[in-house]
Amino acid sequence: MGNVTVVSHPLIQHKLSILRDKSTSSKDFRELVKEIAMLLCYEATRDLPLKDVEVETPMCKATFKKISGKKLAFVPILRAGIGMVDGMLALLPSARVGHIGMYRDPATHKPVEYYCKLPADVNERDVIVLDPMLATGGSAIDAISQIKKRNPHSIKFIGIIGAPEGLEALQSAHPDIDIYLAALDEKLNENAYIIPGLGDAGDRIFGTK
Repeated sequence: MGNVTVVSHPLIQHKLSILRDKSTSSKDFRELVKEIAMLLCYEATRDLPLKDVEVETPMCKATFKKISGKKLAFVPILRAGIGMVDGMLALLPSARVGHIGMYRDPATHKPVEYYCKLPADVNERDVIVLDPMLATGGSAIDAISQIKKRNPHSIKFIGIIGAPEGLEALQSAHPDIDIYLAALDEKLNENAYIIPGLGDAGDRIFGTK
């Protein structure tokens, strides 16, 4: 059974409050998404296995820890998920990056897939799916369903803000997935936007509205 972790670290909560502010510029918004993603990555990778390695310091040889050959892949859901990738790669630069493209049908609010490109060896990797907003949960559910067809070792989901409706839907569809969020907000409005939320993450990242 997957677990849900809402990360209450003061640095994340401070940055998230600035991210929500409608007066925050696209430039600052992008930087904050990157920084919050990096901090969430730190939490989501606490279970990476370690191995003993011998290191020669300037003083002597000793045994220390390194990550034990874990192969990771980050899969942002286009387009807003792209904003989280650089923060993740800053901590784990050897990870591969796939992409799943989806847009929300304005009438039905359901996701429509238009692109899927995953690493060829995704079946040998632990996958972390990235999307700043977990609203209805439809995009995350469909993206994870696509990834599961390739039989990766494991899948986690990292978002910034979630709605209770989207979280419940994702847990119901994929109960085996660990979920990491910076905040769980109040609800969805009639247009399936998160309240209080931060508006459209893609538009704010790329300055398209």
